[in-house]
Amino acid sequence: MRNRRVASHYAFLSKDLTCDTQREILDSRIIGGQEVQRYSIKYQASLQTEKGEHYCGGTLVDKEWVASAAHCWRPSHLMIVVLSEHNLRETEGFEQIFGVSKIYVHNYNYKTFDNDIMLIKLDRPAVLNTYVQPVKLPGGNIPQLRGDTCTVSGWGVTQPYSYVLSPVLRAVDVKEISTCSWYYWGRITDNMICAGSPYGGKDSCQGDSGGPLICNGNFEGIVSWGISCANPYYPGVYTKSDTLEQ
Repeated sequence: MRNRRVASHYAFLSKDLTCDTQREILDSRIIGGQEVQRYSIKYQASLQTEKGEHYCGGTLVDKEWVASAAHCWRPSHLMIVVLSEHNLRETEGFEQIFGVSKIYVHNYNYKTFDNDIMLIKLDRPAVLNTYVQPVKLPGGNIPQLRGDTCTVSGWGVTQPYSYVLSPVLRAVDVKEISTCSWYYWGRITDNMICAGSPYGGKDSCQGDSGGPLICNGNFEGIVSWGISCANPYYPGVYTKSDTLEQ
Protein backbone atom coordinates (compact mmCIF):
# COMPACT_ATOMS: atom_id res chain seq x y z
CA MET A 1 0.00 0.00 0.00
CA ARG A 2 1.01 3.55 -0.42
CA ASN A 3 -0.18 6.75 1.12
CA ARG A 4 -0.29 7.94 -2.27
CA ARG A 5 1.52 10.92 -2.15
CA VAL A 6 4.16 11.56 0.32
CA ALA A 7 7.52 11.96 -1.35
CA SER A 8 9.27 8.85 -0.10
CA HIS A 9 12.46 10.22 -1.69
CA TYR A 10 12.73 12.28 1.48
CA ALA A 11 11.40 9.49 3.70
CA PHE A 12 8.45 11.54 4.96
CA LEU A 13 6.00 8.66 5.07
CA SER A 14 2.92 8.57 7.24
CA LYS A 15 2.86 6.80 10.57
CA ASP A 16 0.80 3.91 9.21
CA LEU A 17 3.79 2.33 7.48
CA THR A 18 4.14 -0.68 9.71
CA CYS A 19 4.49 -3.45 7.15
CA ASP A 20 5.63 -4.03 3.58
CA THR A 21 2.06 -3.98 2.28
CA GLN A 22 1.48 -0.55 3.78
CA ARG A 23 4.71 0.74 2.29
CA GLU A 24 3.43 -0.34 -1.12
CA ILE A 25 0.23 1.66 -0.65
CA LEU A 26 2.00 4.82 0.37
CA ASP A 27 3.16 6.43 -2.84
CA SER A 28 1.90 9.15 -5.18
CA ARG A 29 2.84 11.14 -8.30
CA ILE A 30 1.69 12.50 -11.65
CA ILE A 31 2.11 9.79 -14.28
CA GLY A 32 1.02 10.11 -17.89
CA GLY A 33 0.55 13.87 -17.70
CA GLN A 34 2.43 16.95 -18.82
CA GLU A 35 4.02 20.11 -17.49
CA VAL A 36 1.43 22.82 -16.96
CA GLN A 37 1.70 26.40 -18.13
CA ARG A 38 3.52 28.37 -15.45
CA TYR A 39 1.21 29.70 -12.73
CA SER A 40 -1.90 28.41 -14.46
CA ILE A 41 -2.92 26.37 -11.39
CA LYS A 42 -3.16 29.33 -9.06
CA TYR A 43 -4.41 27.40 -6.01
CA GLN A 44 -1.66 24.75 -6.03
CA ALA A 45 0.53 24.67 -2.92
CA SER A 46 3.79 22.88 -2.19
CA LEU A 47 4.32 21.61 1.35
CA GLN A 48 8.01 21.65 2.13
CA THR A 49 10.29 20.76 4.98
CA GLU A 50 12.06 23.41 6.99
CA LYS A 51 14.95 22.87 4.55
CA GLY A 52 12.79 23.71 1.55
CA GLU A 53 12.34 20.15 0.26
CA HIS A 54 8.96 19.40 -1.34
CA TYR A 55 7.16 16.39 0.11
CA CYS A 56 3.39 16.92 -0.42
CA GLY A 57 0.91 19.06 -2.29
CA GLY A 58 -1.92 21.23 -1.06
CA THR A 59 -4.75 23.47 -2.21
CA LEU A 60 -5.40 27.09 -1.29
CA VAL A 61 -9.06 27.23 -0.20
CA ASP A 62 -8.96 30.71 1.35
CA LYS A 63 -6.29 33.39 1.60
CA GLU A 64 -5.31 32.03 5.03
CA TRP A 65 -6.03 28.30 4.62
CA VAL A 66 -4.56 25.39 2.68
CA ALA A 67 -6.13 21.92 2.52
CA SER A 68 -3.94 18.83 2.26
CA ALA A 69 -3.90 15.17 3.31
CA ALA A 70 -3.68 14.26 6.99
CA HIS A 71 -0.91 11.77 6.25
CA CYS A 72 1.20 14.77 5.15
CA TRP A 73 1.17 16.08 8.73
CA ARG A 74 4.39 17.39 10.25
CA PRO A 75 4.89 19.62 13.28
CA SER A 76 4.02 23.17 12.27
CA HIS A 77 7.52 24.49 12.96
CA LEU A 78 8.93 21.92 10.53
CA MET A 79 6.59 22.80 7.64
CA ILE A 80 6.73 25.53 5.00
CA VAL A 81 3.94 26.28 2.52
CA VAL A 82 4.85 27.74 -0.88
CA LEU A 83 2.33 29.26 -3.30
CA SER A 84 2.99 30.37 -6.90
CA GLU A 85 5.62 27.65 -7.23
CA HIS A 86 6.39 26.05 -10.60
CA ASN A 87 9.99 24.84 -10.79
CA LEU A 88 11.20 23.43 -7.48
CA ARG A 89 14.81 23.91 -8.55
CA GLU A 90 14.53 27.60 -9.37
CA THR A 91 13.68 30.79 -7.55
CA GLU A 92 11.34 32.41 -10.04
CA GLY A 93 10.47 35.55 -8.14
CA PHE A 94 6.72 35.02 -7.73
CA GLU A 95 6.77 32.52 -4.87
CA GLN A 96 4.94 33.31 -1.64
CA ILE A 97 6.48 31.44 1.28
CA PHE A 98 4.63 30.93 4.57
CA GLY A 99 5.13 29.48 7.96
CA VAL A 100 2.30 27.57 9.62
CA SER A 101 0.38 28.92 12.61
CA LYS A 102 -2.11 26.06 13.13
CA ILE A 103 -2.88 22.60 11.79
CA TYR A 104 -6.26 20.88 12.11
CA VAL A 105 -6.74 17.14 11.60
CA HIS A 106 -10.18 15.70 12.40
CA ASN A 107 -10.92 11.99 12.94
CA TYR A 108 -8.16 10.76 10.62
CA ASN A 109 -7.87 6.96 10.73
CA TYR A 110 -4.29 6.09 9.81
CA LYS A 111 -5.18 2.41 9.42
CA THR A 112 -7.99 2.88 6.88
CA PHE A 113 -7.01 6.35 5.54
CA ASP A 114 -10.54 7.56 6.26
CA ASN A 115 -10.84 11.34 6.73
CA ASP A 116 -7.37 11.81 5.24
CA ILE A 117 -7.64 15.58 5.30
CA MET A 118 -5.77 18.38 7.02
CA LEU A 119 -6.34 22.13 7.20
CA ILE A 120 -3.30 24.37 7.48
CA LYS A 121 -3.57 27.97 8.66
CA LEU A 122 -0.87 30.15 7.16
CA ASP A 123 1.09 32.51 9.40
CA ARG A 124 -0.28 35.44 7.37
CA PRO A 125 -2.83 35.88 4.57
CA ALA A 126 -1.71 35.09 1.04
CA VAL A 127 -1.53 37.98 -1.40
CA LEU A 128 -4.13 37.20 -4.06
CA ASN A 129 -2.91 38.26 -7.49
CA THR A 130 -2.35 37.04 -11.06
CA TYR A 131 -0.46 34.01 -9.76
CA VAL A 132 -2.32 33.10 -6.56
CA GLN A 133 -6.07 32.55 -6.17
CA PRO A 134 -8.12 30.18 -3.97
CA VAL A 135 -9.75 27.16 -5.56
CA LYS A 136 -13.44 27.13 -6.42
CA LEU A 137 -15.31 25.03 -3.89
CA PRO A 138 -18.26 22.92 -5.09
CA GLY A 139 -21.72 24.21 -4.27
CA GLY A 140 -24.03 22.15 -2.11
CA ASN A 141 -26.36 21.32 -5.01
CA ILE A 142 -23.67 20.26 -7.48
CA PRO A 143 -23.42 16.47 -7.86
CA GLN A 144 -19.92 15.08 -7.46
CA LEU A 145 -18.10 13.38 -10.31
CA ARG A 146 -20.40 10.77 -11.97
CA GLY A 147 -17.71 9.78 -14.45
CA ASP A 148 -16.51 13.31 -15.08
CA THR A 149 -13.07 13.97 -16.47
CA CYS A 150 -11.04 15.54 -13.69
CA THR A 151 -7.52 16.94 -13.36
CA VAL A 152 -4.95 16.14 -10.68
CA SER A 153 -1.70 18.07 -10.33
CA GLY A 154 1.56 17.90 -8.42
CA TRP A 155 5.32 17.49 -8.40
CA GLY A 156 5.30 13.74 -7.85
CA VAL A 157 7.37 11.18 -9.70
CA THR A 158 6.57 10.62 -13.38
CA GLN A 159 7.51 6.95 -13.68
CA PRO A 160 6.31 3.95 -11.64
CA TYR A 161 8.83 2.81 -9.02
CA SER A 162 10.84 6.02 -9.40
CA TYR A 163 11.99 8.08 -6.44
CA VAL A 164 12.82 11.22 -8.43
CA LEU A 165 10.28 14.02 -8.12
CA SER A 166 9.31 16.15 -11.08
CA PRO A 167 11.07 19.52 -10.81
CA VAL A 168 8.11 21.25 -12.50
CA LEU A 169 4.40 21.21 -11.77
CA ARG A 170 2.56 18.63 -13.88
CA ALA A 171 -1.07 17.62 -14.36
CA VAL A 172 -3.01 14.71 -15.84
CA ASP A 173 -6.66 14.14 -16.70
CA VAL A 174 -8.34 11.17 -15.01
CA LYS A 175 -11.90 9.84 -14.80
CA GLU A 176 -13.98 8.95 -11.78
CA ILE A 177 -14.09 5.18 -11.24
CA SER A 178 -17.46 4.23 -9.76
CA THR A 179 -16.54 0.55 -9.20
CA CYS A 180 -13.60 1.45 -7.00
CA SER A 181 -14.84 -0.30 -3.86
CA TRP A 182 -14.76 -3.63 -5.70
CA TYR A 183 -11.10 -3.15 -6.63
CA TYR A 184 -10.20 -2.31 -3.05
CA TRP A 185 -12.13 -5.09 -1.31
CA GLY A 186 -14.70 -2.77 0.26
CA ARG A 187 -12.14 -0.42 1.82
CA ILE A 188 -13.56 2.68 0.12
CA THR A 189 -15.55 4.74 2.63
CA ASP A 190 -18.20 7.41 2.06
CA ASN A 191 -15.43 10.01 2.44
CA MET A 192 -13.45 8.67 -0.53
CA ILE A 193 -13.70 8.82 -4.31
CA CYS A 194 -11.54 7.13 -6.93
CA ALA A 195 -10.17 8.39 -10.22
CA GLY A 196 -7.79 7.06 -12.85
CA SER A 197 -7.79 5.51 -16.30
CA PRO A 198 -9.46 2.19 -17.17
CA TYR A 199 -6.39 1.50 -19.30
CA GLY A 200 -3.83 2.55 -16.69
CA GLY A 201 -0.95 4.90 -17.39
CA LYS A 202 -2.52 8.00 -15.79
CA ASP A 203 -2.39 8.64 -12.08
CA SER A 204 -1.01 10.61 -9.19
CA CYS A 205 1.70 9.05 -7.06
CA GLN A 206 4.65 9.65 -4.70
CA GLY A 207 5.05 13.34 -4.01
CA ASP A 208 1.50 14.25 -5.09
CA SER A 209 -0.18 13.48 -1.76
CA GLY A 210 -2.42 16.25 -0.50
CA GLY A 211 -2.79 17.84 -3.93
CA PRO A 212 -6.06 18.80 -5.65
CA LEU A 213 -8.46 16.79 -7.79
CA ILE A 214 -10.47 19.28 -9.86
CA CYS A 215 -13.70 18.28 -11.63
CA ASN A 216 -15.78 20.71 -13.71
CA GLY A 217 -13.69 23.54 -12.29
CA ASN A 218 -14.48 22.60 -8.68
CA PHE A 219 -12.28 21.24 -5.90
CA GLU A 220 -13.62 17.69 -5.48
CA GLY A 221 -10.83 15.64 -3.90
CA ILE A 222 -7.45 15.43 -2.18
CA VAL A 223 -4.78 12.95 -3.27
CA SER A 224 -4.77 10.26 -0.58
CA TRP A 225 -3.72 6.67 -1.27
CA GLY A 226 -3.71 3.68 -3.60
CA ILE A 227 -1.92 0.45 -4.51
CA SER A 228 0.98 0.94 -6.93
CA CYS A 229 0.55 3.79 -9.44
CA ALA A 230 -1.10 4.09 -12.86
CA ASN A 231 -2.41 0.54 -12.50
CA PRO A 232 -5.78 -0.01 -14.26
CA TYR A 233 -6.85 -2.39 -11.49
CA TYR A 234 -6.09 0.04 -8.65
CA PRO A 235 -7.23 3.61 -9.37
CA GLY A 236 -6.11 6.49 -7.21
CA VAL A 237 -8.10 7.12 -4.05
CA TYR A 238 -8.97 10.68 -3.02
CA THR A 239 -10.53 12.19 0.07
CA LYS A 240 -13.74 14.03 -0.81
CA SER A 241 -13.29 17.76 -0.41
CA ASP A 242 -16.70 18.12 1.24
CA THR A 243 -15.11 16.40 4.24
CA LEU A 244 -13.88 19.94 4.99
CA GLU A 245 -17.41 20.77 6.10
CA GLN A 246 -17.51 18.06 8.76
